[in-house]
Amino acid sequence: MVKRIRIGIFGATGAVGQELLKVLFDRKFPIKNLKLYASEKSAGKKIKTSLGEIELENANTADYSELDIAFFAIGGGWPKENAPKAVKAGCAVIDNSSTFRYDKDVPLVVPQINANSIGKALLIANPNCTTAIAALPLFEIYKKYGLKKVIVSTYQATSGAGSEGMDELLSQTKNYLDGKKVENKVFAYPIPFNLIPQIDVFQDNAYTKEEMKVAWETRKIFGNEKLNISCTSVRIPTLRVHSESITLETEKKIKAADVRELLSDADGVVVKDDINKSVYPMPLTATNKYEVEVGRIRQSLVFGDYGIDFFVAGDQLLRGAALNAVEIAEYIVKQRFDKG
Repeated sequence: MVKRIRIGIFGATGAVGQELLKVLFDRKFPIKNLKLYASEKSAGKKIKTSLGEIELENANTADYSELDIAFFAIGGGWPKENAPKAVKAGCAVIDNSSTFRYDKDVPLVVPQINANSIGKALLIANPNCTTAIAALPLFEIYKKYGLKKVIVSTYQATSGAGSEGMDELLSQTKNYLDGKKVENKVFAYPIPFNLIPQIDVFQDNAYTKEEMKVAWETRKIFGNEKLNISCTSVRIPTLRVHSESITLETEKKIKAADVRELLSDADGVVVKDDINKSVYPMPLTATNKYEVEVGRIRQSLVFGDYGIDFFVAGDQLLRGAALNAVEIAEYIVKQRFDKG
């Protein structure tokens, strides 16, 4: 018998918080009690859920002893201040921010890859959504063929900047079509009918922090700090789904047909690869889907028998953030609360 769990979602009004709610109910997570938290100004408002209307509470005054698992979907310095309070109260925290991802004592988890790293930890970091999407197919190839080099180019949706990013795309696209002035507040430049090759701040090596996250986090998740990874991240004018073009150099000889077969059996991945029928991964087909779409699988013209090129698309709010977090929670329930 599975024990029913006391759950808290912090940042429940945001894009990831709302997605967490949907996933918990869709996967029939064993909820005993659900508490929703937001900023002080939102406290007292009510949100409709499958359990009825739930009143928002102030995230800054939460009593963590009332919770078994807390999902943190609040950024900035908030997690660093509040995670220790939760852990002290015995509440497991699954944090969606980047606050603890590079802390050597905090597991950074994609459950299909390294769930065992959770152990008895009460603080677990959810990876960057771009990393989580690429990691699923990459790890399958890494296990069988080894990886010498990974080159990634991303095409990231405006929802990667939160609900404000999506709102800016919609409102400013309308302005563009109406012949009005197109403005930008969330992004560095107007996003309608444009793309911006900068996500997050530039680092000393001229890569952005978003690009370095893909390298740093993949190495930690795979347990290989020597893995060579390069990334270029680009913001594009779509609402949901991050797409990625990936080029690999492998340690062993590799064939496109074998990769297609390998990924067909991979958990969390669906192969969409029939060029004769124009079937390939796209935001249009990957939106609101649990699986990462993988296609355009082909032999590399650069690395030959030791290289593969492919394209992926994954709903970063769902697959890359909320679903990964809930899968971590499901693992914790199975390991710590399942009495079956």
